[in-house]
Amino acid sequence: MPTSAAGNSGKGSPPDNPQPRSQSHHRAGGFTLLELIVVIAIIAIATAAVSFAIRDTSAANLDREADRLAALLESARAQSRASGIVVRWRPVEGSFRFDGLLPGSLPDGWAAEGITAQASLANGTLVPALQLGPDPIIAAQQVMLHSAGPPARALRVSTDGVRPFTVSAVQ
Repeated sequence: MPTSAAGNSGKGSPPDNPQPRSQSHHRAGGFTLLELIVVIAIIAIATAAVSFAIRDTSAANLDREADRLAALLESARAQSRASGIVVRWRPVEGSFRFDGLLPGSLPDGWAAEGITAQASLANGTLVPALQLGPDPIIAAQQVMLHSAGPPARALRVSTDGVRPFTVSAVQ
């Protein structure tokens, strides 16, 4: 019959320590602080990406329309100088027109809904139309574009009479 001695773990003999050694290294359930911080950081980055991806559409439409109008005004100005014909741009209800150009040579009207415009001289005096040529130097003029919103915004498309039309924010 086998006998047990100190330090001997013979078969059939009861263990000296009733607790198994694996329990002393057992990990408690749950998450570590580092794991929680990583998950919160991932959620924050995803939320920021989504909020930047969803831009205010009325603001984006106004920006696009202002850039488009500046390009159209420069194109009409160039056509006026090349042909020697007086070309005027005028806002009409919910749209705009180029007078003096062949029909269909430039688009008439806004590409987006809710845009309104008002033509004026650089000093703020309202005028019914902008004169774009045929002289190479024209009066300093501007067009104020407004979006219906929300939020209601305004942009200025202006020239000093020598340089091209540019878009700037209204202060």
